[in-house]
Amino acid sequence: MIKELRSQIKFGTDGWRGVISDNFTFKNVAFVAQAISEWIKKDFKVLKGKKNKIAVGYDTRFLSKEYAQIVSCILAANNLEVYLSDIAIPTPALSFGVVQVKGVAGIMITASHNPAKFNGIKIKTSLGGGAPEEVTNKVEEFLGKTKVKTVELDQAIKEKKIEIFDFKTNYLKFMKSYIDLKKIKKAKFKVIQDVMHGSGGRILEEVLKGGNIKVELMRAEVNPSFAGTKPEPVEEYLPGILKRVKEEKFDLGLVLDGDADRIAAVAPGGEFISPQKILGLLTLHLVRNCGRKGGVVKTTCGSMIMDNIAKKLGLKLYETPVGFKYISDLMINEEIICGGEEAGGMGVQDYIPERDGTLAGLLLLEMMVCEKKNIKQILSDMEKEFGRYYYERSDVEVDPKAYRQSDIKSIKTLLGRKVVEVKDFDGIKLICDDDSWLMLRPSGTEPLVRAYSEAKSLKKAKELIKIGEKLLKRT
Repeated sequence: MIKELRSQIKFGTDGWRGVISDNFTFKNVAFVAQAISEWIKKDFKVLKGKKNKIAVGYDTRFLSKEYAQIVSCILAANNLEVYLSDIAIPTPALSFGVVQVKGVAGIMITASHNPAKFNGIKIKTSLGGGAPEEVTNKVEEFLGKTKVKTVELDQAIKEKKIEIFDFKTNYLKFMKSYIDLKKIKKAKFKVIQDVMHGSGGRILEEVLKGGNIKVELMRAEVNPSFAGTKPEPVEEYLPGILKRVKEEKFDLGLVLDGDADRIAAVAPGGEFISPQKILGLLTLHLVRNCGRKGGVVKTTCGSMIMDNIAKKLGLKLYETPVGFKYISDLMINEEIICGGEEAGGMGVQDYIPERDGTLAGLLLLEMMVCEKKNIKQILSDMEKEFGRYYYERSDVEVDPKAYRQSDIKSIKTLLGRKVVEVKDFDGIKLICDDDSWLMLRPSGTEPLVRAYSEAKSLKKAKELIKIGEKLLKRT
C-alpha cells in the first residue's frame, strides 16, 4: 500500500496536485493529513500541556471546503490545535494567518492555476513561506506508515480542538498598512480586476473602499468549474479583461489566479503586461519611490530586463530555479526588496516570505499614484531606460521523462547567434551573444514541458519558441 500511495501522491514545485476522484480522493487526502501530523510530531517539540498550532485554509474549488474539514479533523485527532478558515480565502491570507496564530505550519487546499478537475495541498512553514523539499520529502516518507486518526468535526469544534477562524480581517488590515492608502484613495484612477472565479474575491475592492479610485471586478463570483476555462493569469485566458480595459478606458487592469497568489496586469489599450515586466516595475517602485534597499530575485526563466535594472540601480541580483519556495528561502535569509517568477508570483520586503497577487496589484496602483501616470506610461518609461524585451512561453504536452537534456545542451547556435552560456540547474537554458535565449524545462506541477524564449524583437522570440517546440516534439 505504501508503494502505491507514493506513486499517487507526489509533491512538486508547489505542493501536491491531483485529479479529483482519481488520485485526489478523500482517502488520499486523509493519508496526507496523517503524514503531515507525523512530520510535525517528529520535527516540533511541544511543552507539556500545550499543543502545536496549525492553520488550514481552502479556495473556491469543488469540494475544497470538505477536504479542508477532513484535514482539520485528522490534525485535531493527532493532538494539534487547528485553526480552520471560516470562508474560502487566498493562499497568501492563509500564509499570513500561520504567522498570526503562531502556527508550526499551514495547510492550504488549492490547485492554484490548474484546470477545474484538479485540487491540491500546499504546505506552508511557520514563517508563511512554501515548504521546502526536505519537508515535503519527509511528509511523503510518512505516507501510510501509521493508521489515520480522525474525530467528528462538530465534536472537535465543541471540544475546542478545532477553531473556526477569521483569517481575512487581519490580512486586510495588513494590506491597508503596507501601502500609502490615504494617498491612494485621493487619486482618481479607474481600475478593473479579473478574479477568474478564484478565492481573491472582493479583497481589492474592500481595501480601496471609500476612496476616489473606481474599482470594478470581473468573474468575482464563485464558480468551481471556472466557467470552463483555466484560472491562470496568462494572455490566452484573458480576452474579456483585455477588451474591457481597451474599450472602457481603464487606467489599470489586474488579474489574479485561482488562489490569488499570482498576478498579471493590463495596460490602457488592452496591452497584456507579463509578470516579467511587473517584477521590473515593482523593483523600480520599491527602490525609487519607497526607498527600500537590498537585493532582487528572479528565476532562471526570468527576463534580462532584471539584469539591466539591477546593474543600473546597484542591486544584487539572485537567480533561482523555478518555484517560489526558492525565492522564499532567499527572502528569509537575505535582505530582499522583491522577488518574482515568470508565472506571476511576486513577494516583497517586510511581509511574509510569500507571493501575493493582490498586494502586488496594490503596489502597481501606488506606483501610478506616486508618479501621476497610468501604467502604460510607466511601462514605456521603464522600457526606454532598460530595454524592451519580448517574452514567449509554450506548454508542450510531451512526456517530461522523454526530454533529452544532453541533445539540447549540445546546440551551439540559435538563429545564427552563438550560444555563449548554458544553464542547467533547472531545465536547460541556452543564452546567445545578443541577450536572446531559449529554455526548455519540465513542469513541476503538470505533465508537460515548458518552452520559454526572450529576444529584443517579438518575431525572434516567436521563432525561438518554434525551435523549442520542434526540439521537444522530436523527443
